[in-house]
Amino acid sequence: MDFYQNNANLKWGILAVSVLISIGSVYFTEVLVNQLEQREKDQVNLFAHALEYTINATQNDIQFIQEEIINKNNSIPTIHTNDHDSILYFNNITLNPQWNEEKKQAHLRSELKDMKETYSPIEIILKDPVTHEVFGKQYVYYKNSFLLTQLTVYPYLQILVLSIFGFISYLAFNYSRTAEQNQVWVGLTKETAHQLGTPLSSLMAWIEVLRDDPQIRNKGVVEELEKDIRKLQVVTERFSSIGSTPSLKSENIFQLVNRVVSYLQPRVSSKINIEVYTLSETIQAMVHPPLFEWVLENLCKNAVDAMGSTGTIAIKILRGNENKVLIDVSDTGRGIPKTMLANVFKPGFTTKKRGWGLGLTLAKRIIEMYHEGRIFVKSSEENSGTTFRIELKSA
Repeated sequence: MDFYQNNANLKWGILAVSVLISIGSVYFTEVLVNQLEQREKDQVNLFAHALEYTINATQNDIQFIQEEIINKNNSIPTIHTNDHDSILYFNNITLNPQWNEEKKQAHLRSELKDMKETYSPIEIILKDPVTHEVFGKQYVYYKNSFLLTQLTVYPYLQILVLSIFGFISYLAFNYSRTAEQNQVWVGLTKETAHQLGTPLSSLMAWIEVLRDDPQIRNKGVVEELEKDIRKLQVVTERFSSIGSTPSLKSENIFQLVNRVVSYLQPRVSSKINIEVYTLSETIQAMVHPPLFEWVLENLCKNAVDAMGSTGTIAIKILRGNENKVLIDVSDTGRGIPKTMLANVFKPGFTTKKRGWGLGLTLAKRIIEMYHEGRIFVKSSEENSGTTFRIELKSA
């Protein structure tokens, strides 16, 4: 348990480090994006001022500005418009040569709309070259370059990749943990079944000896011992079934429950009453009888321990929706505190002074892994009792 607890702490530590790395990556990328965004804005400003100078210049020698500034913008998409929003010039926007003029203009208008929603335009002031009187304005619209867009999206892709990797690692860890637990359960149960085999054989031989004793033969002792030996044989079969795939078959649940009750009732306090309720005595479900009876016995024994020396165990058999059979096992015991409900089926959980806390864990594995059903605490109130529900596939 300490090993798995430490590994759980390690998982939280890895998660925390991953979160810190992701936050650091997003922050660092955000800084780079802001710097690159400012740089592109400065480039567009320079581009716009060069256009303004070129438009307003009286000199003929404007080749340097045209080639070294205006034509050097080969990454930032820009659109140059007049004050009537007519497109005069565009740059770094790809148009399909097969498009007609109408489709090209529609595409440019769509790009212009995106640019207007992204950044405010840069103004170009038009002046008379002689009087320097302002007679109009033009505008340069722009949006992020492909490189800046990639850099903006990158941290989120990185977080997504880290999340997927973390999720896969988590699944792999849980799978390995479950596989290891399965090996422990199987090894424990197989060894228990093996250890039970020797004393069982010996007990069967001793029964034959007692059967030949005339003083014991007619006192019913041999018959009761045979019942307990048959029970031990069933227990051995149950332990042997763990780890292998049991074959499920259609069984009458009412009869199975009554068989368990008839065995348990004489072996518990006379002040504890076990009652079985059903609207139909012909309800069939797909079960492996030895394992299912084990689960039911376990729930009943836990109920007996919770009630002490007096109380009632009520077992209700119902037909559920979606071809399900429901078995509710209720007691009038001390109940389970709400703070402990989440741990009921975990290994080691017990409210008793003695016990390993494996009964409900095994019950859950038997119902969910072997029967493909469900078992859970339907309700529990302190000092009022607890109800466990089992869901099985209907036959």
